[in-house]
Amino acid sequence: MLEYSVSAHRVDSHGGEARAKDAVLILDTDLAGRPDAFNPAELFLASIAACMLKGIERVTPLLGFQLRGVSVSLQGARQDAPPKMLSVTYDLVVDTDEPDARLDLLHKNVRKYGTISNTVAAALDLQGTIRRKSDSHNLESK
Repeated sequence: MLEYSVSAHRVDSHGGEARAKDAVLILDTDLAGRPDAFNPAELFLASIAACMLKGIERVTPLLGFQLRGVSVSLQGARQDAPPKMLSVTYDLVVDTDEPDARLDLLHKNVRKYGTISNTVAAALDLQGTIRRKSDSHNLESK
């Protein structure tokens, strides 16, 4: 079993810092918000994005999948009372010449083997699409 460790502390009323390994991340904890740091909801979405990107890095060599780049955009819907995330949608854009069937296979592998995305999908509605960078249509998540 793998274990992970992060520590965080309050810097002042505008923010905090989180640390893992040699990395430091500025946290937006200001009630008014701040543009130079991720707030908790944005960190949540970023963790899903990082999971998907890492999953792509893991499975592309196994699948022999060729790509030039990948980007992912996520949107989260938050309920106010009680505060919680209700759903997350994403759009994975892959710069590749691989056929549609292989693009769909990549998406299935990313969804099946993502630690964070699997955890999130068990807790809320996680839906998304994958598409080729030049495509105007999407392949729906299964």
